[in-house]
Amino acid sequence: MSFGAYTTSRFTVLNLRTAYTFPTKTRTFRARKPQLSSNSYRPLGSYNQKAASRCHTYPGGHTLESGFGKYTFAFVLTIVAGTAYFFAPSRDSGTETLKKSTTPTGYTPTTLTSDPEFLILLGMPSEIAAGRPGNLTAEQEAKLRQFWQETLKVFGIDELAPPTDGTATPQSGRTNTTEATDKKKSRRHLFNRKKKEELDSTDPEKSVAAAVNDKHGQSKEFQAALANLKPEDIRNAFWSMVKMDHPDALLLRFLRARKWDVQNALIMMISTLSWRMTEMHVDDDIMIKGEQGAFEASKSSDPAVKREGDDFIAQLKMGKSFLHGQDKDGRPLCFVRTRLHRQGEQTEASLERFTVYTIETARLLLRAPVDTATIVFDMTNFSMANMDYTPVKFMIKCFEANYPESLGAVLVYKAPWVFQGIWSIIRGWLDPVVASKIHFAKTIDELSAFIPRTQIPRELGGDEAWDYVYPAPPDPATAENPKLSDAATRGKIEVERGELAKRYEEVVLEWVAGEKEGKEVEGERNGVAEELRKNYWKLDPYMRARSLYDRSGVLGEGGVVNFYPEKKQAPETMTSSDDVD
Repeated sequence: MSFGAYTTSRFTVLNLRTAYTFPTKTRTFRARKPQLSSNSYRPLGSYNQKAASRCHTYPGGHTLESGFGKYTFAFVLTIVAGTAYFFAPSRDSGTETLKKSTTPTGYTPTTLTSDPEFLILLGMPSEIAAGRPGNLTAEQEAKLRQFWQETLKVFGIDELAPPTDGTATPQSGRTNTTEATDKKKSRRHLFNRKKKEELDSTDPEKSVAAAVNDKHGQSKEFQAALANLKPEDIRNAFWSMVKMDHPDALLLRFLRARKWDVQNALIMMISTLSWRMTEMHVDDDIMIKGEQGAFEASKSSDPAVKREGDDFIAQLKMGKSFLHGQDKDGRPLCFVRTRLHRQGEQTEASLERFTVYTIETARLLLRAPVDTATIVFDMTNFSMANMDYTPVKFMIKCFEANYPESLGAVLVYKAPWVFQGIWSIIRGWLDPVVASKIHFAKTIDELSAFIPRTQIPRELGGDEAWDYVYPAPPDPATAENPKLSDAATRGKIEVERGELAKRYEEVVLEWVAGEKEGKEVEGERNGVAEELRKNYWKLDPYMRARSLYDRSGVLGEGGVVNFYPEKKQAPETMTSSDDVD
């Protein structure tokens, strides 16, 4: 996907600075002694040569080309299949209704400022959808609490214990040692009680037995993760995936995707974390290298590595898919130009890498209460030559299994008659909930029912005088990413993040143990979640290479999002789809 130069600013961006108060406690975590295999784990952001080679070559030193040309649109519509992580239920999906909710405890705005914190785009919905933080029923909150309990068990966190190094800070008003001991004992035996009752959902056999409709084989992936990864590594993968999100919101995505079945949600989440860490290397390869890595690979003397870099760059330059603007519900728009895909033009590895890169980049543009996006499949001049079945299978699994509850709507624009037969096949692959979010638009008037006509690019027949142009990075590409090599500063910010993660887990454990209830614990979780969000944007330039979205002004410093930045003068290095053979 690519973003490009952008024109007029349509929304005024305001920020809310929020204030929180919550008690601070000095405690340390006691992690369960790992019982599992201790495979080595490479810290987030470190260079992974093995991962790099995986992305560039296949057994025998051959590159894999795109396969069957017969069903390519699947390539397109299967982004649909799962846009599962960054897009949620649409207004007419019928699966969830948007309900008004009081502002979540801990998120009370105090002042309006121009500071890049907690963006609010005028025109975006101010309501919180059902099943999100701040809008949970009592039953849903109970499910979230149970899910956190099971998740912490997998992380190897059984209890909180006072420091043993003499650094404990005395707390006034807490001299009743018996009460403190009782609370600690209650927390310590929290998981033991469930084990005695034989309700341990991390038992592989019981987990597999409970899994239903395991379309993508995640039960086996779950078993493999528990057998081959250390609890500490799974925990690190979780906090890496959280990024700027509310930790509760991330868990709730998996719960909603599995219809609030805690055990199946756990299987889905752990297998996803394993996929991110051991298969795709999302954070320690794809995102930290980004476009810079592709340009460097394109200069390699190794033909396979060079091919992967060239293929990735080609997709960026042609604008096969890109993010631009918002629909009427304030959701980010992802445009997919199906006519630009040809089977065999890019290797399978580069297609997968580009897909994950696009999804992860789109995640960075989501701002609460909007937690989903809309995909527009532009089928202008689409033909059978644009069909490719191989990427479809990857995208379906990617979205349905690894990015749950992320699809707001899918708009198929100007689909030709030949697509009717293709759609009947694709529809059979899709979950009914996902299929219900797909809408067909034959004319610009029909498309404008979902997107303001003034915000539809003229390429599609709209009124917006905007065209996709890829803003190439400076040469050398490393010039725009100096912070990637600043290991010292990154390390300090990561330490801060680690402490915040521990604080969040501490509050959750107190909630699970019943020591705190209701608004008190909700406010504490929200307060730490906000600190985690701010911490992520401090860390971001040290662990993510800059993208065309950063260069074009869509994604600004500190996480400021402006979907319609002022158009900048295009440098000579810019390229468009006309430059691609």
